[in-house]
Amino acid sequence: MSRFLNILLVICSIFFLLPDSGLALAPADQAVSIQINGLTEPVEVLRDRWGINHIFAKNEHDLFFAQGYCAARDRLFQFELWRRQATGTMAEILGRKELNRDIGARLHMFRGNLKAELNWYHPHGNAIVTAFVEGVNAYIDEAVAKPEDLPIEFKILGIKPGRWTTADVISRHNGLFGNVWLELDTAMAIRSLGVEKVKALSQFYGGEPSLTIDPSIDLALLTPKILGLYSAFRAPVRFTAQDIDPQYRSRVVTEEEVLEASSAHVHRELGPQPEESGSNNWVVSGKMTSTGKPLLANDPHRTQGVPSLRYWAHLVAPGWNVIGAGEPTLPGISIGHNSSGAWGLTIFGTQNEDLYIYNTNPANPSQYKYKGHWEDMKIIKDSIQVKGEAPVAVELKYVRNGPVLYEDKEHHKAYVIRAAWLDIGGAPYLASLRMDQASKWSEFREACSYSRVPAENMVWADTQGNIGYQAVAVAPIRHNWSGLVPIPGDGRYEWDGYLPILELPNSYTPEKGFWVTANNYQFPNNYPHPEAQHHLAVDPFRADRIDEFLSARMLSVSDMMQLQNDETSIPARSIIPLLRDLPFSDAGVERARDTLLNWNDVLDKNSPAAGIYEMFQRRLLANASDMLIPKDSQDAMELFGLKKLIDLLNAPGGEFGADPIGGRDKLLETSLEQAVAALTQKLGPDQNQWLYGQPKYHYALIRHPLSQAVNAETRKLLDIGPMPRGGDTFTVNATGGGDNQTGGGSMKIIVDLEAWDHSVGMNNPGQSGDPRSPHYKDLFELWARGKYFPIFYSKPQIESVTEQKEILQPMVNSAKPY
Repeated sequence: MSRFLNILLVICSIFFLLPDSGLALAPADQAVSIQINGLTEPVEVLRDRWGINHIFAKNEHDLFFAQGYCAARDRLFQFELWRRQATGTMAEILGRKELNRDIGARLHMFRGNLKAELNWYHPHGNAIVTAFVEGVNAYIDEAVAKPEDLPIEFKILGIKPGRWTTADVISRHNGLFGNVWLELDTAMAIRSLGVEKVKALSQFYGGEPSLTIDPSIDLALLTPKILGLYSAFRAPVRFTAQDIDPQYRSRVVTEEEVLEASSAHVHRELGPQPEESGSNNWVVSGKMTSTGKPLLANDPHRTQGVPSLRYWAHLVAPGWNVIGAGEPTLPGISIGHNSSGAWGLTIFGTQNEDLYIYNTNPANPSQYKYKGHWEDMKIIKDSIQVKGEAPVAVELKYVRNGPVLYEDKEHHKAYVIRAAWLDIGGAPYLASLRMDQASKWSEFREACSYSRVPAENMVWADTQGNIGYQAVAVAPIRHNWSGLVPIPGDGRYEWDGYLPILELPNSYTPEKGFWVTANNYQFPNNYPHPEAQHHLAVDPFRADRIDEFLSARMLSVSDMMQLQNDETSIPARSIIPLLRDLPFSDAGVERARDTLLNWNDVLDKNSPAAGIYEMFQRRLLANASDMLIPKDSQDAMELFGLKKLIDLLNAPGGEFGADPIGGRDKLLETSLEQAVAALTQKLGPDQNQWLYGQPKYHYALIRHPLSQAVNAETRKLLDIGPMPRGGDTFTVNATGGGDNQTGGGSMKIIVDLEAWDHSVGMNNPGQSGDPRSPHYKDLFELWARGKYFPIFYSKPQIESVTEQKEILQPMVNSAKPY
């Protein structure tokens, strides 16, 4: 009976509130035939009713050609933005304001052997990426031939899509890295606060790392503009009204006006918010499941965007049968399963960047001193097209350790980034191509050994009942510094290669029966390679809650759904008891305190108590930051977070004043009083109306990149939402610390190793990036309500939900040999 009930729960969760797309669920009875230049044999494409293309090819070339063709067709504007970011050609369409982005993009391009780079990711990597790009360009050629049919974004901007190259695919602009900012911020914080206070207010793991600044570094010269080019090439593209065709144009609008245009009103959130980052995955042994077979779950967290960052596909050809999601501009699948095993990822964290400071020659600023001698910088001359202007000539400068980000000619300094991701193998996610064909744990680990970027926690489960965990990263070996502060470039601080990936933390068939990663610290005590160990991780609250949940019951797919949407606040358990017996003179504040003391610690969207707690937590973090960190140093203190604050609240010291307990209690009292005042202003005096999830408080509104530049009518077409949300930054269902959920899990997957067709997934807001498509936003409401769609793998089940069948045919006398 329990088995039947589990199946029933899964069915109900999948199909409750399915979007009405007007598309039939019955199999397509007629195939559409399309002739395409570049194919060698026919390819069958079955698009299911949730927008996933199931691609059946007869050879590897045609498989990846078709993947590129289908992805470009679904995400053409996204492809064009990424191509321009990769090639440093945004100023060509948006003008001088994008010049620094283009300079930064070209400065950070991979400049090694392209064929060796592509073949790093798979033995056939060059051929696979070439076929993928051919497919992308085949669709782009079709689209350019019919400009009237281009998606609306091209008409708004007055542009056409450009053709891709294999070099565009391996661009690093979308990579997950950035500890160089942490190095600069930490040094600037030390300048203001001193080493000991920075250590006291920061959260480090794995021991206390050194923050000693080399005496040759002048901290007074450090400024955020040092990383201007680095930040510009990785920043999201922002459009203004001046960038677009006048018929679509709007004046510059505020965030509140954008929400009003979407029939919602919101006040700005109060105080600084915790960083919205992180992902969850876990894998469970069959000894802990109701079927006796493993389960694997993953919800990677990134910016909530339209279109989604992730793109689902099913790739079938001789040697390939893999389904899941990856980034649309990359061939292969980065999260999913094949016929033998399943895998998922979260950010592991690594310090794979360093900020080097070089002395330059006063007589020749293109020379830098290294080990007592002047060396010439390598200079690449380039020219950047700028809309409405003559081309701008630029010089890209490099030293032995990397590109020059900033030159201080007055003080004769050059600031340089050494980045492991600029070496071979640094393109994000492409090594997943090897994982896509792994049939057992040993093969999966071998594939992992090629996965350098991003640094990931990879989990695995297979049909033989095995589960495993392997961290992957390109981890520099530093013998004489921690990698947490800038260093001189004079030759005394050099990497000693990289740690072999398989020597990073790993586990196979763990004794406890499951493995959890949620960006929490994974290095064990007494790790044998401290010279390559990093000291950073997010607060452990999500991981703690997942571990607690998995330890408490026998597990099923429906339990995995429940856990991915879990909104239990672990921090609330530590903070709320501190409010007990505190005196409040205001009856409304006292009532709010009593509500919290009787609350179940779940940040449910329908809960007024959750609304009270979240505003209280916001004010508590903001007030603690103001109390402990000078205003001019708050932006630089990246490592002050909620775990550190809870530790201080539980054991208050002199940081709270001469009476530490009294000072701590005053901070709590003031924060709750301010929270009640803010909610009264925001939602009115009736505390029963302080529901957490509502358009006036915590919701999801997904904004298109063009949203703030276009008029209200066009914005309504492009934006999606709002809908109420629960959770926050620290819950498993991570929805962020602000009013609008701008980050979190858009792609989700739960894989059942008992039967692949029992697996479920999500991709908010939809598979398509074209606002005209029924798959542009058909998954948004499902996602917002914590529901899923089935991820069918067997062809009969796929055919049962096929919306459209296509046969991609080679064009006569035009196919290329493979």
